[in-house]
Amino acid sequence: MTAPPSANAQMETKLPKNYGIVVFRAFEMLDVFGPLNALGMLAKLRQLNLYIISDTLDLVTTEPMTASMNSKNSSFFPQIQPTHTFETVPDDLDVLIIPGGLGVRSPHLSPTIAYVTNMYPKLKYLISICTGAVIASKAGILDGRRATTNKASWSSTIANGPNVDWVPHARWVVDGNIWTSSGISAGIDVTLAFIEEVYGSDNATYISNMMEYERHTDPSWDPFSEKFGVEQGQEKKRSTNL
Repeated sequence: MTAPPSANAQMETKLPKNYGIVVFRAFEMLDVFGPLNALGMLAKLRQLNLYIISDTLDLVTTEPMTASMNSKNSSFFPQIQPTHTFETVPDDLDVLIIPGGLGVRSPHLSPTIAYVTNMYPKLKYLISICTGAVIASKAGILDGRRATTNKASWSSTIANGPNVDWVPHARWVVDGNIWTSSGISAGIDVTLAFIEEVYGSDNATYISNMMEYERHTDPSWDPFSEKFGVEQGQEKKRSTNL
């Protein structure tokens, strides 16, 4: 399959190049690696830079913080290596990605939240995946905006954003330069939609085909809002929220 042609030099200089993603203990794997897979393919077509950001340079695990969140005593927790801390990451990021996961419940996320609050005005775009909306809400950047999040964790997530116009039936929502997605796999769809909007439909189609991924192109496609009873205002219970 032939790759799409490159944009002209003048246009290239205006396109986002520097991407950051914040990571924290017990992040959701696909929230991070789904979007990064799509963007990694885009990076084969044009220069992109990735900054993996955390409060320290220690390995960040997907392992939950407490034994109660790992009731089967599993040891199935990949780790990721940050490239920068909040203090050392460059200020010229164009796009910041915020994943979700059990870790958004941690009481130790103040440095992450403060970083998002301070960094947002400098960004071209911000993308919140799944329950990453908890962090975005606490950072205050969703106030007065439309946004969505994981439907299986709807009630516990939206409680953090009383001033947010939450959209219960959506695969993803765009409000200004903030993109928010529904749960986990929706992070791939919102990233491909973002690529289409910013870099062109040819690139988004090429990348989804190379991923052998049948993407959802309708932002209102959302069977999970009904499955989890979100539209009726009564979230159905599940054993583990994200």
